Amino acid sequence: MSEAIPVIRAVDHGTARLLPDVDRERAWLLTVDGAPQSYVDLDDPAHLEFEYTRRLGHVVDLAADEGDPLAVLHLGGGALTLPRYVGATRPGSTQDVVDADKALLALVAEELPLPDGSGIAVHGADAREWLASARERSVDLLIGDVFGGSRVPAHLTSVEYARLAERVLRADGLYAANLADGAPFTFLTSQLATFASVFEELALIAEPSVLRGRRFGNAVLLASHAPIDTVALARRTASDAFPARVEHGASLRRFTGSAPIVRDAGAVASPEPPEGAFGIG
Repeated sequence: MSEAIPVIRAVDHGTARLLPDVDRERAWLLTVDGAPQSYVDLDDPAHLEFEYTRRLGHVVDLAADEGDPLAVLHLGGGALTLPRYVGATRPGSTQDVVDADKALLALVAEELPLPDGSGIAVHGADAREWLASARERSVDLLIGDVFGGSRVPAHLTSVEYARLAERVLRADGLYAANLADGAPFTFLTSQLATFASVFEELALIAEPSVLRGRRFGNAVLLASHAPIDTVALARRTASDAFPARVEHGASLRRFTGSAPIVRDAGAVASPEPPEGAFGIG
């Protein structure tokens, strides 16, 4: 069998690299302009390499009874790691993936194709424009993982955006977003305040070192009108190789403090990560 070699290609928003994992035969790391975007094992789609994807995987696992299919909308595609995970763990799910980088989607389709009958439909479009035209109350789970380079675009941070997300979710649906920030958490707390103004229930998953302001890192924001099973979620995230904490209720309100609600007129992208924050070895 021939050895897999890296694939390098210009895409709409930079230079994409698909790098083979020497330890797993059909596993690949996707980077764009050097920033890690996705890790996919074609032989084991339930394998989640990145810590933040494992946390989102726990969210998927707890979104309904084990194995039950879901209607999922993914904003941000990358190499389709989480859609593949949902397909493997919840057969029969219907999934839409929306990503503005059409050239990247074409690269992934060519080099890391989805299996036939996956139930995953991929669309080259702007995430917010797609949300605005999506059918109301049509989605059980909405996952936001959109980064322009290493930053969440400004138009996906406002209360107007949050209302669009709420509109497409079913009554007990769940919104989950991958965000990134560091102390003093101006961006993260503003996102919590913004989504708290639209949804009744909120939770946040992050490593203790990130929450204590010791380093810049990922945090998963959860929002719903239905109760979030934070006990089960905390149990799962605490047992990961890099344990995370689940904040909710009074402690999350204290963390959010008096952060302002973000509106379209004043929205800004998430902060630029410090040098090396998300680099690869």
